[in-house]
Amino acid sequence: MKPKSLSIKQWDDLDRPREKLKMHGGTALSNSELFAILIGSGTTNESAVGLMQRILSSVDNDLNKFQRLSLEQLMKFKGIGEAKAIKLKAAIELNKRVQQFSKKKDLVLISSKKVNDFISTDLIGLPHEEFWVLYLNQSSRLIEKYRLSKGGITQTVVDIRLAFKRAFEVGATALILVHNHPSGALVPSTSDKEITRKFKTAATQVDLRILDHLIVSEKGYFSFADEQLL
Repeated sequence: MKPKSLSIKQWDDLDRPREKLKMHGGTALSNSELFAILIGSGTTNESAVGLMQRILSSVDNDLNKFQRLSLEQLMKFKGIGEAKAIKLKAAIELNKRVQQFSKKKDLVLISSKKVNDFISTDLIGLPHEEFWVLYLNQSSRLIEKYRLSKGGITQTVVDIRLAFKRAFEVGATALILVHNHPSGALVPSTSDKEITRKFKTAATQVDLRILDHLIVSEKGYFSFADEQLL
């Protein structure tokens, strides 16, 4: 193991992250080495790889926990300024989009599990509540996912008119509602039930269908359709 005072430029070519990737491909690199390439440098006494090892160690080397770190939390680590923190967050977001693109291609949402598998990465771990709408065609094929609102810890304001307006714009015939509970609770609140009822009642007036309403958290998910609450 190399001393912290040794910069990456002083390492053997085979141990440098960029050279390793060039010669052997990305699979030959550890997570800390891949992130080190992004941030470019560490501190006077710590290499970029050492710095990333320290950050990842703080979240038990769990990439799911790492992706939830905010810009402010990343910048608390010595050696990570705003520019580096933004690069790391951008890389995380790109990875999420790649995963979602592969999931979205010809995605037919015919079960609550499929819906949860698709949307949970957007919502799990957030410190606030968000309300999303999935727009589907007549065959239950996904057209678009849309964040309708972003709120506080316990609730968010939902504009049904805006949700339906978007449905008409994208040509959707069915909607699936999704929101998260930062507390982890999977029991629908009175307001959850009320907004679901309002959506369903309004949808019948404009020839749209509400297929489900999911509540997601780190503990799993709750489906109004599965529980026959629609």
